[in-house]
Amino acid sequence: MKCLVVDDSATMRRIVLNALKSIGMTNVLEAGDGNEALQVCDGSVELVITDWNMPNMGGLELVRSLRGNPTTSKTPILMVTTRSVQEDILQAVEAGVNGYILKPFTPQVLKEKISQITAVA
Repeated sequence: MKCLVVDDSATMRRIVLNALKSIGMTNVLEAGDGNEALQVCDGSVELVITDWNMPNMGGLELVRSLRGNPTTSKTPILMVTTRSVQEDILQAVEAGVNGYILKPFTPQVLKEKISQITAVA
């Protein structure tokens, strides 16, 4: 499965990449914000994992852009963020995320959530 990890923190991208690798996912692209993500996210990306808080274009804007594009409108999107307020989670779901994980997380939690959202997609 081809996955795109979007986070402005290189350290956080590395943590997510290591977690993905530990569960057997090795075909992973990286982007530092939503604008970069839109440049590499085409019909071949099968999963997007994005942070919420990023410069230039944040995660919520990215989700809305992906949902508005016919090529990526059905791509499963997982938001991985520190934003734990119920209103934020609802806002993300309304924007179109398929799953939501709070940082910090374990590879097992990531694996379970990916299985859930890709089985439905």
